[in-house]
Amino acid sequence: MEFEFWWLLALPLFFSLGWLAARVDLKQLLAESTALPAAYFKGLNFLITNQHDKAIEAFSEAVQANTDSLELHFALGSLFRRRGEVDRAIHLHLNLLQKKELEPQQRIAVSAELAQDYLKAGLLDRAEELFESLDDDRYRQPALRALLEIYVREREWERAVKAATELERLSGVPFRIEIAHYYCEMAVKSQLANDTHSARFELEQALNANKNCVRANVLLGDLEAEANAHSAAISAWKRIEFQKPEYLGLIAPKLLNSYRALNQTHIGLALLQTYLQTYQLTSLLNVLFEATLAEEGAESAAKLARNELIKKPSLNTLDQLLQARAIVEVSHEQDTQLMQQAVRHAIGNRTAYYCEHCGFKAKYHHWQCPACNAWEALPAEPTTI
Repeated sequence: MEFEFWWLLALPLFFSLGWLAARVDLKQLLAESTALPAAYFKGLNFLITNQHDKAIEAFSEAVQANTDSLELHFALGSLFRRRGEVDRAIHLHLNLLQKKELEPQQRIAVSAELAQDYLKAGLLDRAEELFESLDDDRYRQPALRALLEIYVREREWERAVKAATELERLSGVPFRIEIAHYYCEMAVKSQLANDTHSARFELEQALNANKNCVRANVLLGDLEAEANAHSAAISAWKRIEFQKPEYLGLIAPKLLNSYRALNQTHIGLALLQTYLQTYQLTSLLNVLFEATLAEEGAESAAKLARNELIKKPSLNTLDQLLQARAIVEVSHEQDTQLMQQAVRHAIGNRTAYYCEHCGFKAKYHHWQCPACNAWEALPAEPTTI
């Protein structure tokens, strides 16, 4: 292969062009950096070191030095919101909207920030109006998420279903669990208004949205039981075993009541016994023990507690055994009661439901966490602490 000598002449030319391009890029970078006020970099440094008060002062200074920079205004507004100074954020963004020289896209961006301010301040009507006006595709998903939060807080469940369905379509993120609970909330509202027809339809919609919605079958069973259709109620509650059996403890008392209404208490007790052997739920044992004590007497209840205590040692089960023994052994009732008091003192009130999202502690089960509003975040069984 013959060597091309003209390459020797071309190499210095390529080197010069590369050096020139690098110089142009460097000058542009320096120009952009010097265009930003020094207060901006001070503010960033304060943010990194979690000195938010000083960061606000620095960004305020930067905004005054560069009044045309929307990014600086947005950064300052976000800081105001984080610090709880929502009034200042609202004032900042309202002043921006009054500028006539804003382009349409810029005006939409400012409106989006102002909507966040209103939402943070709890001015839901104003926030809702602004989020609904954001017709730009770039803001559609964030606006829908904010609107969904507003609809849930205002308990506008029909609108929540529509927003969640649209958000699911746009984002690809499933909202089946949430939508099912929105329908359940609608069913509860219909039930309180004695509109059982609408309530049934809404619960069917809940199960269509999420076939594993335990709450829908709980409510369906309640509807049937209130109508004295106890066989249908039992059928609805029994379906929970094939959805999430850990929730069986929630409907165990309801099941027994319906079996009693049908004069089939022994069948109900046998069913709960089967559930207990299969799933070993503490809540089931508690219901079954009390029912056995009432229906079959202290000997049967003591036998149940003793067998469970052998399988799984527990202060709660020991307390139940002592309770039954205190009834059976009347002659030793005082001693048994003293032992039971000691056990109960050791147990105390140590069970609670903890939200898996925010850690909120509740004494009773909630389908929606009262603190963070997450659905099905509290476990079916309470935790011993």
